[in-house]
Amino acid sequence: MKHFVWFALLALTTMSCGTRIPYTTAIRDEFSLDSEEKFRQVQFYISHTIILNQVNVQASELTTQNGALVSSSSSQSESVIIPAGTRCIFEGFGPAGQILVRFETGDLRYIPFATKNEGASVRQYYLDADWTASGGAKINYGGNTYKIDLTRGAPRAAHLEVIKKKLEKTKRKERIVKGLKV
Repeated sequence: MKHFVWFALLALTTMSCGTRIPYTTAIRDEFSLDSEEKFRQVQFYISHTIILNQVNVQASELTTQNGALVSSSSSQSESVIIPAGTRCIFEGFGPAGQILVRFETGDLRYIPFATKNEGASVRQYYLDADWTASGGAKINYGGNTYKIDLTRGAPRAAHLEVIKKKLEKTKRKERIVKGLKV
C-alpha cells in the first residue's frame, strides 16, 4: 500500500494539464519549428470567431414583346462561420511568410495568419486579410472572395493558439530512521 501511494504521487507530479496560449515567434523558436514537417505535427486553434459572408447578386433589365420594362434580380448568399476554439492544421507557408491553416478539406480552403508588429521581438500570428478593401475587409477562401463580418465575433483580434503542456519529473526518496538503542 505504501508503494502504491508513492507511485500515485509520482504519477500526479508528472502529469499536468495543458493551457492554450497564443502561438508566437518565441514559441516557434523555443520548439524549433523551422520546417513544414514540424509544423504539420502541431495542433492549432483559433482564438476568436471569424464569420465570412459572400453575396452574389445578379441583376438584369429586359423589355418584353409588349414593350413593358422588366427588372429582375436574384441573390445568393453563403456564410462560413469558424467558432472560437476551432481546431485547424498547418497547410503551408504563404508568399509573404504567412502561416496558412486549414479548418476543413477542399481546394484553397485555408486562411492566412501573419505577424503584425515587425519591430517586436515576440509576435503573434493574427488573421491576415485585406482590411483596407472598399466595402469592408475581404479574404479569399475556397477560391471565392468573402467579406469578413466585423460586427459579430472579433476577427481583427483572431490569432492562432496552441496547447502547451509542462511535464516535470520529480524523483523523491524518503526513509524513516527508527533511532538507535543502547
